[in-house]
This record gives sequence, C-alpha cells and structure tokens, in this order.
Amino acid sequence: MDRRQFVKNSALTLCALPVIPAAGIVPSRADQMPEWLRALVKQADKAIESLQNLQVKDSKSPDLGGVRDGFDLLNPHSTSALIQWGASGLFSPSSKFHQSRELLADMDLAASYLIKTQHQDGTIDLLSTNFHSTPDTGFLVKRLTMAYVLIEKSGTEGAPKMLANLKTFLLRAGDALSVGGIHTPNHRWVVSAALMKLNELWPNPKYVARAEQWLAEHIDIDRDGQYNEKSTFIYSSLTDRLLITIGKRLNKPELFDAVRKNLDMTMYYLHPNGEIVTDASGRQDKAIVGTLENYYYPYRFFALRDGNGQYAAMCRLIEKTAGLKTAGFLDYLLTDPSLWKELPADKPLPVNYVKTFPNSGLVRIRRDSWDSTLIANNPVWFTFMKGNAVLQGVRFASSFFGKGQFQSEKIAENGKEWVLTQKLDGPYFQPYPKESIAPDGDWEKMPRNFRPQSEVQILETKVMIRETSGGMEIEVVTNGTERVPAALELIFRPGGTLKGVSKIENTKDAWLLKEATGSYEMGGDTITFGPGLALHKNIALRGALPAMEAPTVFLTGFTPFKHVIRFS
Repeated sequence: MDRRQFVKNSALTLCALPVIPAAGIVPSRADQMPEWLRALVKQADKAIESLQNLQVKDSKSPDLGGVRDGFDLLNPHSTSALIQWGASGLFSPSSKFHQSRELLADMDLAASYLIKTQHQDGTIDLLSTNFHSTPDTGFLVKRLTMAYVLIEKSGTEGAPKMLANLKTFLLRAGDALSVGGIHTPNHRWVVSAALMKLNELWPNPKYVARAEQWLAEHIDIDRDGQYNEKSTFIYSSLTDRLLITIGKRLNKPELFDAVRKNLDMTMYYLHPNGEIVTDASGRQDKAIVGTLENYYYPYRFFALRDGNGQYAAMCRLIEKTAGLKTAGFLDYLLTDPSLWKELPADKPLPVNYVKTFPNSGLVRIRRDSWDSTLIANNPVWFTFMKGNAVLQGVRFASSFFGKGQFQSEKIAENGKEWVLTQKLDGPYFQPYPKESIAPDGDWEKMPRNFRPQSEVQILETKVMIRETSGGMEIEVVTNGTERVPAALELIFRPGGTLKGVSKIENTKDAWLLKEATGSYEMGGDTITFGPGLALHKNIALRGALPAMEAPTVFLTGFTPFKHVIRFS
C-alpha cells in the first residue's frame, strides 16, 4: 500500500512521529497508561494482525518478508508499516503482542526485505509514482527510527539481531537523505525531520548540515497561517509535526511559531461536525471528506507545552469526532510520556465568525450549527453544511463556446456581500493574412492568434453571495450574449434524501428544482433551498465539467440569466 493509499486508511496511516531522547523512554506498566492510550494500543493490535496476514512467509519465495498492499503489490511502504506498528505492540504492556518473539521474527523478515529492495544509493521506490525517491525514503525513515527506539526499549528477547538489520537499512537511507533531492515543499521538512531522527540515534555532522541547508530556504507559511500546498487534510498537519520534530532536535523553538500559526488558522477551517475544510487544497486531498486526526499530536503537544485551552478543546473535539483514527500517532504518544498528562481546561473554540483568508482565496462563515465556504479559483465556489446535511458544492456553467464553466479569480467583498466575477469572449476568425498563408495549406502553420477577429461575443457573469438571517443566498446574473443555455448545479453529499425536486429521466442522480423549495435531509439534519428555475433539461452543457458522482439538483435557464436561491 503506497503513501497515498495510507492516507485513505487511517488505521494504517503513515505519520511523522517525533521522538524524545531514548534515555527518556522507559517501559511502563499498563496501569500507568491512561485509558485512552490503552484503547489506541488495542486499535494498533488490529493493524498488526492485518499486516501479518499480508506478509510473504514462504521461505522459498524471493519476496520473503515483503508485505502486500491493497492492490496485491509488494512494496517498501506496507512492509515498513509492519515494523512501525509492530514496534508499538512489542513495547506496550497492554498489547497482545507485548514482547512477542513471533512478531519480532516477522519484523526481522520485513527488515531484511527492506534491505533487499533498497537501491544502492539508499533510496526506495513509491511504486505508484516515485522511483529512487529520497522524499519517500524520508517518509519511511522518520517512522522507522521511532520503531528502532521502541523495539530497543521493549525488552523483547532476540531484538538485537532484528535491530542490526534495521540499522543497516536506516544508515544507508541516511546517505541518500544527506544528498538527495525533493519534489514538493513539504518534502524538505520530511527529509530534515528524518535526518534529525537519525542524528539522535547515530550522530553525524552531515545529517545536521543537510537539514540546515533545507531550513535556509525558510518556512513556506503565509499571512493566513497556511503552508504553500494549502493541503489542510494531509500536508499542513504533516508539516506541523515535522517542524516540531526539527525544532526540538535542532533547538530551534522559532520553528514552533509557524506551527502555532497554522493551528490557530485551522480552528477556522472546522465544520460543525468535526470535518476539516479541504476545498482550497493544492494537493490530492482537495475537496475530500476529512476529519482532524492528523492534527491531534500538534494540538496536544502545544496544549500541554503552552497551557493553551483552545488547543486542549481541539484535542477533545478530535477525540470525539475522529476517535480511534488517532491510533496512527501512537508512536508519538508511546515515546513521549509527557503527552499522557491531563490536558488543560478547555477554552471556547470559535463557532460564530466571518473569516477571510485572502492568500488561500477562501472566506469562511460559521454560525454555530451551520457554516459556509466561499472559494476562488475553483469551479466549485460555494459550500453549505448544516450538521450531517452537506451541500458539498455549487457550480454554474453555460454552453458559451465550450468554455462556460464559471470560475472567479478572486472573491471581492462589497459591503455585506461577496462578489465573484468572470468575463468570457467568443470570437470568430477572418481569413489569414495573405502574405503569411502557408503554401501547403497546413492549418497548423496558420495560428489562429494571427487571424483578425470578428462577431466577438461577450458573456459576463457575476455571482453575489450574502448571509441571511438563517443561512446564505446566492444571486447569479449574466450580461452579454443572449439565449445561451445555462445551469446552476447544487451538489449534495451522497446518502441523504431529496424532496421537492423532479428526477431527470435517463440520469443516475440528477434532479430539477422547478418552482418552489426543495430539501435535503441526512442524519436528522435538513438543508432547504429555493426557489427553483427549470426552463430546459440540458444539464450536460458543452464545455461544462462532467457531473459529479453525487445527488445533484439543477436550476436551468438562458442568458440573460438572473436568479436568487437561498439556503437555510
């Protein structure tokens, strides 16, 4: 299972876990662990069993020791996961795998497989996309160093042999991390954090020098409190964890300021049901449904370090809404018993606000039990959530020259409304300049941008979004070319029940709101919306994005299009 697949399966999520000096870790009796921590240990036991069942144990197989992923591929990531999770089991007195020699033997096979699949330069492959990959090597190292410490301190009989194999893999990886390149902004901190973990176990000046070289580029955090990738579910929280690790190991507490800034911002990216806003992400988590388990360690670390009551409240909210998903960070908690302490008293979280994040092109409006997000540079530019009922996106499109999908470069605040705009043109083209005509008549040799334009059509669209007494309203107005078919698209989260709408024949899950008011109910919560408009049934407009795999209600008309729809 590759790194991206792990993100989707929280029980096996690969996480960056900081470690305190080995001397600070001592085996503890089960009754010294708080109950919530013992629950996470039980959850980890399930992951260990699952990984053991996926391991190749045929002594005659060339793949001996490897662990298959969900696609039946043997790879370093799923193989290292057995060592990572297994270490927690060996170390934890409340685990069924505590000091298990059988599990240790499986982990030794996995370590040998990692050595066998490691390239001569010390790197490993991420089979879904990256080969001879320094950053993916870093993702493994930052966890396996934690595993090394836990195994060493577990007191498991026969551990030195297994640790010798693991050390071989890690030191070779350290050579790669000291010189190798990266792809994305967060990879710099992945590599640096992994080097700091190696340096803790086997000090080496080149590890520190390379981390300092990456840090010289400064932290990529903006005034909003967001990192470059704007990846709120995956990479922002990852960067928080990595910077904590680097800051502790290099004694650079100034790195913590960026983490706090991101954690403060994230409190305003919180839906009432405990999900996180992902609509502005620049990575693969864009618009996915995600909870906050990835932020648990940073919030807990600073809640205790700073005595921050709001961060403590976030921890308790994550425990309530994400629960056992936080088991992905068990390594953090086992290696730092100071995190077992009781959190400080809660302070209220922001639940009633209008907050603008200009660098992310995002506006957040929340009123206790409902919230809305406005998004620039995105074909989905509005969401509305009321408890379990979720309008996960609104889109607008016209069949204007095959390029009529509405998207606004920015969100402008105008008094008590937010305005999104788009201007499109649709020209026709005259004969090519005589002196430049290609003798062989090759169309490609006569670029259209050199042809005179005529009959230029213009379509301007303005979307005005306003807060109402019980929700939000959207007004869409177009000017310019007339009689262009257009459609407003309301995309709801699958699983609920629509009422007051008419099914469009020969579609899977498309509906029209013809006149009055419709509703969407899910889990006891209801969103009402209307009034409707249905002047045609052409919902597959040329140039518009394909329909999403979700129940979708359409409002249809022609330009000049002018309609107001309210949500409550």
